[in-house]
Parts: sequence; structure tokens; C-alpha cells
Amino acid sequence: MIKTTRVLLAASLAGVLAITGCAPATNTGEPVKVSMWSHAAGNDQEIATVKEAITDFNASQTSYEVVLEEFPQESYNDSIAAAAASNSLPCIIDVDGPIMPNWAWSGYMQPLQISSTLEESLIAGAKGYYNGELYSAGAWDAALGMLVRKSTLEKVGARIPTVSEPWTLAEFDGLLKAVDATGDYDYAIDWGNGWTGEWYPYAYSPIMQSFGGDLINRDTFESADGAINSDKSVAFGNWFGSTFAKGYANAAQTGDRTEFIAGTIGIQYNGNWAVKDALEALGDDLLIVPPPNFGSGPKIGAGSWQFGVSSTCENAEGANQFIEFILQDKYIVAFANRIGLIPATAAAAAEVPNYAPGGPFAIFVELSNQFSVLRPPTPAYLKISTIYEKAVADIINGANAKQALDAAADEIDADLADNKFYK
Repeated sequence: MIKTTRVLLAASLAGVLAITGCAPATNTGEPVKVSMWSHAAGNDQEIATVKEAITDFNASQTSYEVVLEEFPQESYNDSIAAAAASNSLPCIIDVDGPIMPNWAWSGYMQPLQISSTLEESLIAGAKGYYNGELYSAGAWDAALGMLVRKSTLEKVGARIPTVSEPWTLAEFDGLLKAVDATGDYDYAIDWGNGWTGEWYPYAYSPIMQSFGGDLINRDTFESADGAINSDKSVAFGNWFGSTFAKGYANAAQTGDRTEFIAGTIGIQYNGNWAVKDALEALGDDLLIVPPPNFGSGPKIGAGSWQFGVSSTCENAEGANQFIEFILQDKYIVAFANRIGLIPATAAAAAEVPNYAPGGPFAIFVELSNQFSVLRPPTPAYLKISTIYEKAVADIINGANAKQALDAAADEIDADLADNKFYK
């Protein structure tokens, strides 16, 4: 990957500023337009809060006017890359947490300049650091857990796990076997493998980490060999593949994931965003429990969409002011109430009925605080994620786990070498 230059040619600057709306301040008395791109086009609830914050920010002061452009999530990252290549990035961008280091390394972004008080108040999964500097910050995080009916566990005589005493590998193996043996379900578990893309490393690499493996050596970030294909990573691959080989999970699952609520799958591995519908359907029979401890403690992914400032923004002060503005508890609460994700501050969480202490989804705050692991904060992650997705998909479809993970290690290490270890 060729690094995008951080310095624009003076001859092209005027055109860039006209395109992006990131024009430098003027003496006209009019507010300076600060452009913002969002990935949330089509997500009515998420974009509603963004628009609300923009309207309020623009009315709160006279120096800057944030102007929003919406993109579908599926095409957003490509749009950012194209804009960077043509030196036409907007001032304010949002970025998926694990991708941020690549964008920072590529020269798309500059470090944030927000108050230390705000920075410290945000949960770990809502902050994005690269080379020790904060580049992005968000209003929420997401967390994964196991959804199961209380009546299912009672029928097979399984205990209800807790955050302090999750299921062990042996218990979980026994549970899958027992649920399958009831004959009540088409499959014992829904792993979500009908989803693609970032779901695979977000959902499955924490399970591998719970086995004791990882995607890359996190001491140096210079090699995947010995990490993604370590004995413990291969043990994960063998076990995970076995849940499909034994018929506990469906290798050909589609992406709609309605079977758990419909009653044709016994257990579902899913995120807090899916719990509202499950609770409405199942009521008091729904249990939200932590993922099992596969040997090195339960692990779940962390790091969701966050806000940042582009490297070419001529009015970074205004951009940073808006990011501070939208990260007020008022808007964090609005995001949580509308889209169901974990509020990024404890104060906001206390104002959201579902996530306040004693609320039906409060366990996800505990899971996020105790078990979350960031995907490797390296520019190489953009490549690692696609390679890992293919390896796990092959394992799901019956490939030898060691061979699949050895091949992944070789491909990742070749990419690292080709890019001079992203230094």
C-alpha cells in the first residue's frame, strides 16, 4: 500500500477546499463551513442523532457550520480512500475503530485535540489510539454475548453462567451436545457465520484469543507466524470447525439470523444490538450470558465507529469542537436509546434505562469493561482482517485448521514485509 501524502500541493489547495468545504476561516462574518461525512446513510435512527447534534452545534456558535454528507456503510470506506487519493477528504469523518490505524498511517487523519476530561470519561472501546496519540473517539461501543432461553438450560440441566463464573470449554461442549440431542432445534448454535466481512475477526478472533491465540504478535506487530497459527490458535480452529462438522452449527447459514427468535436454534452468539428484538419476543425466558472461558478467560471484541479529523482539514479547531459537542452525554444517550449500543460514558449509561444498573442490557456494560479486547491496533489490520476471514470461512467449510492458519500467517507476513512493517 502506498502511503498518502500528508502535504497537498499548493496549486491544488483551492480546488480541494472548494470540494470539501474545509475552507480556512475568512473575515466575511459568515460561519466557516466544515464538511462531515457519515457512514450511516439508511440507518435512520443513527443519522437522526448526528443531524440533531449538527443542528444544535450550528445554533450554539457563529464561527463554524457543519455540513453533512451521508454515505451507505457498504461504500463508505471506498469513498474515503477515493477522496484521499484525489485530495478531497472532508474535515470530519467517521471511521470503524480497528481500521483507524491504517487511515492514520496512510495520512488520512490527524490526532484529535479534545479535552482530557472527555477523553478519560470514554470507555476503552470508544477511543482509537495510534502511536500513542488519540485519533478517534466515539459515542458508543458494541459487545457480544450468548443469548439462550432459560427454559432450554433447564431442560438439559445446564447451569446459568455469570460474569464471574462463565461456562468452561468442557461445560460448553456438553451444552452443545445436550441441546442438539433434545431434537427441539435444527441447530444447537448460531455463530452468525452467514454475515461476512469485519464480523469474522470481530466475532471469532476473541474466541481464538480465549483459547490463548491471537492474530499477530502484539509485542512488535511485525509477524503473524507463531500467533495466528500457534498451537492454541490451531486448537481454536479445530474446535470451532468441529461445531459445524458435528452438526451443532450450520455452515450454510444465511445472514438474516431470525432462527433463534423463531425457536429453531437453541443458542445465539450475537451483539447487544440484537437483544431488543429478542427480549420483546421471549420476555423473561431470555438470558444474556457471557461467552465461555476457553482457557484464557472470556474475550469479546471492542472498538466501534468513531469520529475523527482528516489530515487536510484547514479548520481542525472547528472539527474538534464539533466532535467534543457530539460526545456530550446528551447525544450519547440519544444514540444508545435509538440504536441500542453501549453508551460511551458511565454517566450516559446511567441515563439509559436498558443499560443503567439493573437494566435488562446492563450485563453488556460489564462484558465490555471486563472482557473486551481491541483488534490489533496496527495499519496492517486492514489486510489481516480479510486474510483471517478467509481462513475461518475455510475452516467452517471443512478445511484443515492448521493448514488454513499457516497459510494465513504466510500471507500476513508477506504483506508486512511488502509494506516495510507499516513503519
